[in-house]
Amino acid sequence: MERNTLYLDTSVLNFFFEDKDLEKANSTRELFREIRNGKFNAYISELVLREIGKTRGLKRERLLSLINTYKIPWLEVTPECMELTEKYMGREIFPSKYRDDGLHIAIATVHQIDVVVSWNLRHMVKLRTRREVKAINIVEGYKEIEICTPMEVIESD
Repeated sequence: MERNTLYLDTSVLNFFFEDKDLEKANSTRELFREIRNGKFNAYISELVLREIGKTRGLKRERLLSLINTYKIPWLEVTPECMELTEKYMGREIFPSKYRDDGLHIAIATVHQIDVVVSWNLRHMVKLRTRREVKAINIVEGYKEIEICTPMEVIESD
């Protein structure tokens, strides 16, 4: 059986260390267990690394350590990713100040990832975004991509 590929946005990495919302934290940690156990192939991007680069101190160290511990490779932001992001922005899927949310999805789409995993319920993991991204990706010749929370992806009960 072929493993699904996952694109983890920065919110997923952050929730690994969450100590207030335990339901999200536990779902995130379970997702990482499943990644470690080989159920999924996980990726991040150079955009995620840039976002981590804006953090400081212990938080940055923890996030980078998490990536290294789970040996999560990163995907490049290509001109094709930028072009697809502009298609999303042209449909006003994302507010202009949240262009990077569209870029996360475009990176995953261009690199033929199966699922974008995020805790960003405001702009990414919502019905309108799923529908609009699907429509644009079909028109542009890309395969369909799922956009889910870790809770929707984990397979363990």
